[in-house]
Amino acid sequence: MRACANLCRRNLCRLWRSSRQYCTENSSKVKIFDRNLKRKQRDRAAWLMRPNDSLLDTVAENLLDRLEDCKRTFPTALCMGGSLQAIMRSIRGRGGIEKLIMMDASYDMVKLCKEAEHDLPNKNVETSFIVADEEFLPLNECSLDLVISSLGLHWTNDLPGAMIQSRLALKPDGLFLAAILGGETLKELRIACTIAQMEREGGISPRLSPLAQVRDAGNLLTRAGFTLPGVDIDEYTVRYDSALELIEHLRAMGETNALLQSSKILKRETALATAAVYESMFAAEDGTIPATFQVIYMTGWREHPSQQKAKARGSATISFKDVQKQFGEGS
Repeated sequence: MRACANLCRRNLCRLWRSSRQYCTENSSKVKIFDRNLKRKQRDRAAWLMRPNDSLLDTVAENLLDRLEDCKRTFPTALCMGGSLQAIMRSIRGRGGIEKLIMMDASYDMVKLCKEAEHDLPNKNVETSFIVADEEFLPLNECSLDLVISSLGLHWTNDLPGAMIQSRLALKPDGLFLAAILGGETLKELRIACTIAQMEREGGISPRLSPLAQVRDAGNLLTRAGFTLPGVDIDEYTVRYDSALELIEHLRAMGETNALLQSSKILKRETALATAAVYESMFAAEDGTIPATFQVIYMTGWREHPSQQKAKARGSATISFKDVQKQFGEGS
C-alpha cells in the first residue's frame, strides 16, 4: 500500500508539473475551470452552508487580523467571492470600513448574505450587494480603499488577471487582502482518490483542482503590480467522522470539483473505494479521518509615493563581513 501511495504521489507531481507548464505557455487560451459550473455549485452551497463554519470563520478572522496592523483606515471596501458570510461576521469595525460591497457570481449566495445582514453586528457599515464575476470586476478604477477575497480566487482561470483588476480598482495606497487554498490542501483525499482510480479504472483522471504553491504566491503579487508584497501560510487539520462527511462539507463550502477536463460523474464503486482507502490509510484510533487545508494569505498595496522603497543596490554602509565579525565576537 505504501509503495502504491508513493507511486501515486509521483504521478500527481508529474501531472501537476505538466499542467503548470501547459497553463503557463498557453495562459491566454487555456481555461482550467468551468465558471458556470462553479456558479451553480455556489448556488447549491448557499442552501447547504452551515450557519457557523469554524474553518471559514478561522480563515476570515486571520485574514482580517491584518487590518489591525495597519495605521490607516479603509472607508470603501469590496469583498468578493469565497466565504462572504464569514467575512461579514468577522469585520466588526476593523479597518474603519464605512461602505462595504459584497460581490459574488452566485445570485443565491448574494441573496443569502443580504438576508443575513440584519443579524450581523455591522450596523454602522453601509452594505451593498452585487452579482458579478471575479474575473470581470464591474468597478471603476481607483474607486476602492480595500479589496478582500477569502477562499475564492483559487477558482479563477486567470488569477494574475483577476489580481490586476483588483489593483486597478484600488486607490493609490489601497490594500489587497486575499486567502486562497494552497497545493497541500486535501492531500489525503488526493492520494486516496488516485489509488482508488488506479485499482478500479486502471488509470487516473483529474478530480481535484490544481492549486497554487506557496513559492508562486509572491510572484503572483509582483506580476499583478502590487508593492510591499507579503505571503504567509497556515495549515488547518479538520477531523471528520467519515469521508462522506468531508464531501458534504466541501459541497457546503462550494469547494467541489469544477475542472473542465474531468468527467462529470465519479463511478459509484470508485467513490466507495476512495472512502475505504482514505479510512484505511489515514483514520485515527478514534475512527475519525483528517483533512488538511493549506491556506495562503497574500497582502499587497497599490503603489503610492509615501510607501517604503527598497534602497538602491550598493548603497549599504555596513558590510555583511562586519556584521559577522560583530556577532562572532559576541558569541
